[in-house]
Amino acid sequence: MSALVECVPNFSEGRDRKVIDAIADAVRSVPGVALLDVDPGAATNRTVYTFVGAPQDVLEAAFQAIRKGVELIDMRRHKGEHARQGACDVCPFIPIDGASMKDCVELSRRLAERVGRELDVPVYLYAEAAVRPERRRLPDIRAGEYEALEEKLKDPEWKPDFGPAKFNAKAGATAVGARNFLIAYNVNLNTASVALAKDIAFAIRESGRLKRDAKGEKMKGPDGKDLREPGMFKGVQATGWFIPEYHRAQVTINILDIDAAPVHEVYDACCELAAQKGLRVTGSEVVGLVPRRVLLEAGRYFCKKQGQSTGVCEDELMETALQSLGLSDVAPFDPAAKVIEERFRRPTPLADAPLKKFLRELASRAPAPGGGSVAALSGALAAALCAMVSVLTHEKKGYEAVREEMEVMAVKAQELLKSMIRAVDDDTEAFNKLMAAMGLPKEDAAQAAARKAAITAATKAATLEPLGVLEKQVAVLDCVALAEKKGNPNAASDAGVAGLMARAAALGAYYNVLINLAGIKEKAWRARILKRAETALAQVGRKSSGLERSMRKKLRKPLA
Repeated sequence: MSALVECVPNFSEGRDRKVIDAIADAVRSVPGVALLDVDPGAATNRTVYTFVGAPQDVLEAAFQAIRKGVELIDMRRHKGEHARQGACDVCPFIPIDGASMKDCVELSRRLAERVGRELDVPVYLYAEAAVRPERRRLPDIRAGEYEALEEKLKDPEWKPDFGPAKFNAKAGATAVGARNFLIAYNVNLNTASVALAKDIAFAIRESGRLKRDAKGEKMKGPDGKDLREPGMFKGVQATGWFIPEYHRAQVTINILDIDAAPVHEVYDACCELAAQKGLRVTGSEVVGLVPRRVLLEAGRYFCKKQGQSTGVCEDELMETALQSLGLSDVAPFDPAAKVIEERFRRPTPLADAPLKKFLRELASRAPAPGGGSVAALSGALAAALCAMVSVLTHEKKGYEAVREEMEVMAVKAQELLKSMIRAVDDDTEAFNKLMAAMGLPKEDAAQAAARKAAITAATKAATLEPLGVLEKQVAVLDCVALAEKKGNPNAASDAGVAGLMARAAALGAYYNVLINLAGIKEKAWRARILKRAETALAQVGRKSSGLERSMRKKLRKPLA
């Protein structure tokens, strides 16, 4: 898939399972679209759908979902805690991979035009798709909610961007737009007081709270408008509400800019504000999905607060984030279901296999996995040992002066480890593709030419995989050198073994580059790749030789 777009429509129905499922089925009816999450809320009477796919497919799925929602939902009977003005209340497009914001703006305008024309629903464009500055913010468009919509549509200033400027009593109005990734996030309090939850919300949200004088009266500016005290975080919308099924109040938050307002900082701010009021934050919840990096950053943040190394594996960082944010407070948080990248993670059957199973496959008569995967595994072992030495050094008293260096090295080692683990499967996959190309028919000239081209492309790919492993060992050995020179002396032998594994990985990968290059007829390409391989191998040789001499000297010294 060359481009990936996410769509997260919110529908004003969170209680009737038949309606919720019918809208989900409408999304699923479009080939090429993956429905990642359906998150209904009874108290809010609202369901958030999350689906991803190629832009055109997502556009079609969004329209089919809205058509089904307009057919089944009657806003005249709708009641719920969440602000709303239509059956499909809001429908944003979000660029994920290979798509730009401009692409998503175009999608939103095409959807808005079609919804207005075919479904007779007023549509407002918001966020990055807005054509008028006063319509960028969703709360401004939704002011007065469904109940104010009939009178609002009589005002020329509120003529919709698409669709009729008349009240559709059953469907209400829809807002369609394009935005960056938004996190719908709720912080749980040990109180039923909505007023206290709102007070915290006013303190953290960008719009803040109204300024009041000593008598509690609203203060006005020279222009006659209400004055406001700005809140703590840019790009944050928030209020408070009571959720009966949880028996507590929540600070309900939309984080529109995850860089300006990281989840962990918003959470900690809520904790501090709650404590000032004699409250406790019991945990939090993510509505819909969350990008992996949000939780990794939270994990690093809390590790630093605890004085722990952030150079641990991503799974450990994730677990730290889940526990620190209390994400399983009101419902279990399953990363496989809630983290968006996990829903699209390519399988790694070899790397995920138990050691015995991997070794049995390696020892079988099957030609793959083979030396290329073993070379990648050796590189992974080297990187993992570097990360381990870093953490052991970080935690050792007397080594405070090198903590920062070790921390940087550990993060780099974890990145290399991740890429090496992926390469274990990628090398075998590349070999299997080459075998598949060789099995293509060659009964006539056209078939023979197609087969030859496929074999060449697959052979190049099978060559580049081990070349990548080889070149990465230069960086691995830089990590090893720091571990050996400044690391915890009790882990010196671990650093030495890491160096040996990196050298083995480099040589093993080099051998695989050579054997695959023999199948390439293009001399210029072959020469270019060979030069890269030999340059990297020479660097590995110099670094590993110096490391081995240093290691022997260091480990033998106490025996003299």
